[in-house]
Amino acid sequence: MKKKNLLQRAIIIAVVTLLGLYIVVGPRHRPTAQDFTWNGIKKTLGENIRLGLDLKGGSHLVMRVKVEEFLKTLTENNALAVQNAAKAQNFPIKEARADISGGNYRVVLEVTDPSKISDIQSEVEKKVDLSGWTASASGNTVTWTLTPTAERTLTEQATDQAQKIIESRLNQFGVAEPLVQRHGAQGSHQILVQMPGIQDPERVKILLAGTSKLELVHVVSPPSPASVQTYASEEEAKASLGGTVPANRRILPYQERMEPTSAGSQPADQNKPKRYVVIETPAVVDGSELRNASAVQSRAGGNDYQIAFSLKPTGADKFGAWTGANINEYMGVVLENEVKSVAYIKSQITDSGEIEGRFTKQSADDLALTLRSGALPAPIEYQEERTVGPSLGADSIRSGVLASVVGLALVVAFMLFYYRGSGINAVVALLLNMILMMAALIIFGATLTLPGIAGIILTIGMAVDSNVLIFERIREELHTGKTVPSAVEQGFARAFVTIIDTHVTTTVSSLFLFVFGTGPIRGFAVTLILGLIVNLFTSVYVSRTIFIWLLSRKGRKVETLSI
Repeated sequence: MKKKNLLQRAIIIAVVTLLGLYIVVGPRHRPTAQDFTWNGIKKTLGENIRLGLDLKGGSHLVMRVKVEEFLKTLTENNALAVQNAAKAQNFPIKEARADISGGNYRVVLEVTDPSKISDIQSEVEKKVDLSGWTASASGNTVTWTLTPTAERTLTEQATDQAQKIIESRLNQFGVAEPLVQRHGAQGSHQILVQMPGIQDPERVKILLAGTSKLELVHVVSPPSPASVQTYASEEEAKASLGGTVPANRRILPYQERMEPTSAGSQPADQNKPKRYVVIETPAVVDGSELRNASAVQSRAGGNDYQIAFSLKPTGADKFGAWTGANINEYMGVVLENEVKSVAYIKSQITDSGEIEGRFTKQSADDLALTLRSGALPAPIEYQEERTVGPSLGADSIRSGVLASVVGLALVVAFMLFYYRGSGINAVVALLLNMILMMAALIIFGATLTLPGIAGIILTIGMAVDSNVLIFERIREELHTGKTVPSAVEQGFARAFVTIIDTHVTTTVSSLFLFVFGTGPIRGFAVTLILGLIVNLFTSVYVSRTIFIWLLSRKGRKVETLSI
């Protein structure tokens, strides 16, 4: 029975060891002889083990989502929606405006007939989603105020949405294994981005910060195919509106890049001064209805690029209905609050269009990418930036590996000196512990950082500590006069409870570090937890198997142990 048990243990250990070795040094493709040379193994290790920013080098960015801008825009949009809803019901009103003062966000509606204020409020709240806004009426005014609870919820949602969009942009940009996570205290609205291998983050920063808000709008102009109505200044455009800008109008800059009267025309004079146009708001279709966007070479030839876009079915239906009803009018494409191109509508347009202009290949690709990933709910600002060079990361790896090797060598020397032959048992278990721990890191896709290497070194100490507990317990059992087999049996059984206790308490502490810590702290916690789990297998199961094999050899009765 003992031989059968020993054979089962040996098979399990052999399978686990071989599997762990292959996970660490084995390629992820069909293996060749070259993969198992020294250079091949080093290359495979570099591919299998994910290195963090501090080891590989790269860029570290901390950004904050400007949620106050998000709430301001939301309040202004709600004010416009309230005004349109009231006018649609033919209620007599003076104006609806956004009041942003004292850290509060309010929508104020002034009516001309105070006796109808209750009816107006009721009808408006049926048409406009004002959940999270408390209403109060006084005289001829209704005020909706955003509650603190709704404000916190909306800002957290905006930050989460920004995090997802940033991660999507990084993935499309081709940054390998970026880290994107919330940063700082609750309510700070900070996002941490780490990009291993990126040494020049400027282009990525521009890509991430771009809100890339796409809008297809109606440009207010006489229906003449000759040219769109433009103004030399904002003041001139405002004067055309009677001196004030109504809530359903906006004045935006427009650089006349292309002649708007015909598709595929040659670029206009790029030295023309910036002009201004008046557009209607809200937009006919916005970026949320975008299905795809891509950079294409200009039909005019040369090195100029354009952005071709297509709309989702719902957006195509709205856009088609609007263009069909506004033939001989002007449509503008707005990006980042600037009119990029203007087109004269000759016939109905449904699900596709182009943003014309003298874009370079890189700028067109970047713009198309940000459009595909969606517009950020609010602008972002950079608060911290660090760049770790690859040479510094290589120094960290060398230092960490040297510390691990020196620590392992000293531990091995001590175990062999103090426990002599039995120390070999601990050394075998310790080496297997290192292999399986690296395999576990690879399996779970954990990123190895400098604090992670510290966790590995600490795990070496924990593994040796487990063997010392077992060996000292066996020594105590031998001093009481027990035979070697009995002392080994009792030593493992009684030390096991202590080992479990120490591992569980350390694991719980590490879990708290993982849950509440940031990137480097979590890296330390992950390696420590994985190391502790692996240590239970190597220090108890593998070590005991070696003792069982030693005590079951034929023709030899073990009278003493070198403990």
